Amino acid sequence: MKKITILGTSNVVPDQAHQNTHLIIESDSRVILVDCPGNPFVRLYQAGIDPSTITDLILTHFHPDHVSGLPLLLIDMWLTGREKPLIIHGLPEVLEKSKKMMALYEWEDWEGLYPITFQEISNQGISQLIESEDVIIKAAPVCHLIPSIGLKVIFQEGSICYSGDTAPCDAVIQLAKDCEILIHEATGDEEGHSSPAEAGKIAKAAGVENLFLIHYPTNRDFQEMIEEASSQFSGEIFVAEDLMAINIS
Repeated sequence: MKKITILGTSNVVPDQAHQNTHLIIESDSRVILVDCPGNPFVRLYQAGIDPSTITDLILTHFHPDHVSGLPLLLIDMWLTGREKPLIIHGLPEVLEKSKKMMALYEWEDWEGLYPITFQEISNQGISQLIESEDVIIKAAPVCHLIPSIGLKVIFQEGSICYSGDTAPCDAVIQLAKDCEILIHEATGDEEGHSSPAEAGKIAKAAGVENLFLIHYPTNRDFQEMIEEASSQFSGEIFVAEDLMAINIS
């Protein structure tokens, strides 16, 4: 089954019901983790996903609420006997900092560590990260406080765009063109971020059918968020929730 599982929905400050924003993209051939906060194994198990099946990790940007769980993910995979390769995708700046972070844990001394490949994402225009028989993933730089990317996930059955952390951005509109679903951050009216109304405006400009709001303050009223977004967008609007699955059919 091809689906997106929302592992976390919170902005930078989570609570007991909402983990920091990250998600899983599943196809028949790939299992792709997008961002890596907290303790990844725990959340993956809660979602019914075997961590050993993950083929790729995409890091959208190097803020703590998106990369803090990287050392735990990599060491737990090692300690549970992983042997197959893992591909980590990210902008050059993100991969460089990730390697420096792992060096603090002296990961070069982890005997028998499975192969890890770092795949750089271009910081110019739309680039293709993954192309397999049943899923294609493209990325483009978006408008955040630091270098960051949004994603387009293309299945034969349909396409989804994920904005990542971003202010209202033409790059997201371009990524979301021809997509049925846009998953867009709704942190609020803050520098480098978007409000629900701004997410709605992007959804309208891109011509998507459905908008899912994510990366929101956990104390926000869901109905108010939907009403704000609906002031700009007439399609279906949902507030993403932790462990929600979006099936692609």
